[in-house]
Amino acid sequence: MPKNSTLPPLAERIRPDVLEDFIGQSHLSGDSTLLHKAIKENSLFSMILWGPPGTGKTTLAKIIARETETDFYELSAVSSGVKDVRSVLEIGKTNRQMNRQTLLFIDEIHRFNKAQQDALLHAVEQGVILFIGATTENPSFEVISPLLSRCRVLKLQPLSDDDLDNILSRALSKDDQLALKNIHFAMDVRTELIKSAGGDARKMLNTLEATLAVVDDDGGKIMIIMEVLQEALQSKTNLYDKAGDYHYDAISALIKSVRGSDPDAAIYWLATMLEGGEKPEFIARRLIILASEDIGNADPQALPLATAGFNAVHAIGMPEASLVLAQVITYLAAAAKSNASTLAIAGATRKIHEEGTSPVPLHLRNAPTPLMKSFDYGKDYDYPHNHPDHFIQKNYFPENEKAETFYKPSTQGYEEYIRKRLKHLWTDRYPDNNS
Repeated sequence: MPKNSTLPPLAERIRPDVLEDFIGQSHLSGDSTLLHKAIKENSLFSMILWGPPGTGKTTLAKIIARETETDFYELSAVSSGVKDVRSVLEIGKTNRQMNRQTLLFIDEIHRFNKAQQDALLHAVEQGVILFIGATTENPSFEVISPLLSRCRVLKLQPLSDDDLDNILSRALSKDDQLALKNIHFAMDVRTELIKSAGGDARKMLNTLEATLAVVDDDGGKIMIIMEVLQEALQSKTNLYDKAGDYHYDAISALIKSVRGSDPDAAIYWLATMLEGGEKPEFIARRLIILASEDIGNADPQALPLATAGFNAVHAIGMPEASLVLAQVITYLAAAAKSNASTLAIAGATRKIHEEGTSPVPLHLRNAPTPLMKSFDYGKDYDYPHNHPDHFIQKNYFPENEKAETFYKPSTQGYEEYIRKRLKHLWTDRYPDNNS
């Protein structure tokens, strides 16, 4: 198939213009959804579109602008800065004086730093522009709170195999370049093409184009066979997709390897993810959670090390971030393990859900003012540091509430020392057979 280098990519050529042609994300684009009504009634709001690559974020933004006849400006956070944003904001001010609405779409908004995101705040709040940001990262971590509070967050999901199949059919029938060709797939090839995309329509369509670029085209029937598809996929690392199932399977394998104290397997999965283009911050963030969930007080250094690792990864980026992650992962994998603190908060939370909350006893309440003291706030509180060993047995639970052992330290690492100390202090809660 001759390649016309002047053509835009297939994914761009078949991008739908109207909401009715948009495939997937029915929880956002369906007839009874908030977004559908907002578009049809032209009662739009600023929003963050959060979801994996190739799931329709840019397409939705363009459809919104087209169907509401809104002036559309698109910036990429990778290549744009505050100057570009302010230029669009000036256009927005002029448009507003003429009762025209301006939509500013910023792709990869998570790549804007705080100062760059700050530049949007007043314009969004005052309605100078309608803002749509697209991100593959959790906006709670990557978008500043003031901007996040001014937007609705709409979450897009990886496209289903049925969605991808429909998009593929649309490409083969609607694109002028492909519709003229007699394209067929050998057995299982179409299914493999869809599977390899991992929920990413753009990846699927790019792979199709790459496949057609190497297949023989003599003007007759074009048959795409498995060997040609695999050649287009190039390598097994392409099977790793930051949005699809393999992304979640790989991080699961990494976490379970660390939890299972196997540093070698953990390093293998780390290399798999990094070679697949995974963001190192995503991995580092999960390691912070693991340090508390699976190691806890068995090794109190695990959490500060994981946190320091995240800060280092964020500061230096790839490829050197791989060295930091390797150090943190091997330490966490080799560390003593305990989920005692995880079980403790789960047990206490369950009790609160089942029985509700109780009033705080007066002796445990804070009394910063004379009025509070007059109501006996803090009365009879016994300061532990005034006693031998800086400890005195007192009831810190609500009145009439039986003390319950939520935290049961293991015998692993430093937690063995904690277990012995608590057993000495609270003998009734930690009998000899309590592990």
